[in-house]
Amino acid sequence: MVENGAHPSSKADVDARFTELYRTHLRDVYSYSYYRVGNHHDAEDLTEQTFLQAYRHYERALRESNGRPLRPWLIRIAHNLAANFYRDRSRKPESGIEDAGMISAPHTTESLVEGREELKAILDGVQQLPDDRREALIMRFALGMDNREIARALGRTDGATKVLLHRAIRQLEGMVAEPAMAESMAESVAESKTESGDHHR
Repeated sequence: MVENGAHPSSKADVDARFTELYRTHLRDVYSYSYYRVGNHHDAEDLTEQTFLQAYRHYERALRESNGRPLRPWLIRIAHNLAANFYRDRSRKPESGIEDAGMISAPHTTESLVEGREELKAILDGVQQLPDDRREALIMRFALGMDNREIARALGRTDGATKVLLHRAIRQLEGMVAEPAMAESMAESVAESKTESGDHHR
């Protein structure tokens, strides 16, 4: 996969590489949008807007990425568009639980969320969190993003993101029907932090 690398030399090269970016990250952008807005129609609209905006700024993003993956950049665009979506429509996220099985399965919680009722409890709880905490949990558990990717997507430091995730999980524990499930999520994050720390030392 050639997501970054050398700067494209022609418009055809730009288009080819952006098409690859689109195919690679379409599912993540759509899943993120769906978790934010709660229904497929608006999620499709946000996903289309995200990639249209990304295409307009793609060459600049390539220059400024310094070889880093562009997924956090795409999710940040979707994040900003979703925020505008709520401001423009003065609406809260819907809870499209009945269709939850149609989106991509959470990368890191497949073994934790065994049934639809458990998934419903988690999604209901997440939707009640403050915006920044909800965002962090969606990125971590729905998209499988690590702390550094989340930090880039949210424009925060690694340390602030770690604190944000910790507080989000603790708040979610008090909302879901089965606290042990949220505790397992917390342990999963703790393990990922340890692995991330060991990897980057």
